[in-house]
Amino acid sequence: MADLRLDFGLYRYDNTRALFDGRVRFDGVDATLHTADIVSDLFERMVRGREFAVAELGLTFYLRTLDLPDPPFVALPVFPNRQFRHSAIYVNRRSGIRSPRDLIGKTIGEFATYGHDAGVVAKGILSDEYGVRPEQSRWVIGGFDWPMEWFDFVPRLHPAEVDVRQAPAGKALGQMLEAGEIDAFVSADPPRGIREDSPEVAQLFPDYVSVEREYYRRTGIRPIMHTVVVRRDLLAEHPGLAERLYRGFVEAKEVAMADYRRGRVFNHMGEAGMVPWFSALYDENRRLFGEDWWPYGIEKNRRSVEAFLRWHFEQGLSRRLMTVEEVFVPELLGT
Repeated sequence: MADLRLDFGLYRYDNTRALFDGRVRFDGVDATLHTADIVSDLFERMVRGREFAVAELGLTFYLRTLDLPDPPFVALPVFPNRQFRHSAIYVNRRSGIRSPRDLIGKTIGEFATYGHDAGVVAKGILSDEYGVRPEQSRWVIGGFDWPMEWFDFVPRLHPAEVDVRQAPAGKALGQMLEAGEIDAFVSADPPRGIREDSPEVAQLFPDYVSVEREYYRRTGIRPIMHTVVVRRDLLAEHPGLAERLYRGFVEAKEVAMADYRRGRVFNHMGEAGMVPWFSALYDENRRLFGEDWWPYGIEKNRRSVEAFLRWHFEQGLSRRLMTVEEVFVPELLGT
């Protein structure tokens, strides 16, 4: 039988590189891999145009599709992008914000939509850890270094009690933060002022690495940004496909981890050779997370997924609190 020909929409990460370079293939699948310069372009192409059979999708964007009358996708427990997000909160130094509670009553920018993946996590942490709720601030949606319209390929949702508006025409939130036109900014990507050490802006948590490591030690939550979704009709037509896809993604991730382990023998003087003290960082991460610091599957990620589902519901982005079992392919719930 000929292999099933499928188009994939994936960003190039360490944990997907082996799929792009051919070291790993999906069993019984003739895969054509597509990527983009900006990962959200893949999201839009999948949600708006159903362009791919399998695609990386921001977790919040996927969850919003589950409230559609006929949800088009189902997720594999594969998480190609995950980040701690204390580091995603930026402030204007003249705003008077010195601690999380100082965000109350302030105007906060958010990248691309109310409740992008980094925003869901940052708001969830602010609420859980510091008692700072979204309705206590005003929100402005836009681009980080260039003007940008609110994403329109998924429903624009926010609770009625939360003040949310679009950034003024021609204005980017990074520049507004530097100018003091907004007090703070939540974004998956750092604005130019942070990257170029502007004296006008700072991170809410200057020592965010220590804060995020302590958060993980205490909660066991390692926030998830993106998952991988498959068209439901495709899985119905091809029993067993979900398991084969999952195994391929796991194998590609394991190739990346093996590369890191092998690189440690030579002080990572390969692709990471230009990063000073990279081996020390590798050792520190291995001690914190264990040998598999990027786990896929349900059980090793249940706590992190459940936290995201709860935050999503509490922030008014889901109609009801969903369970882990509702959002992933049934045949992979035992992973």
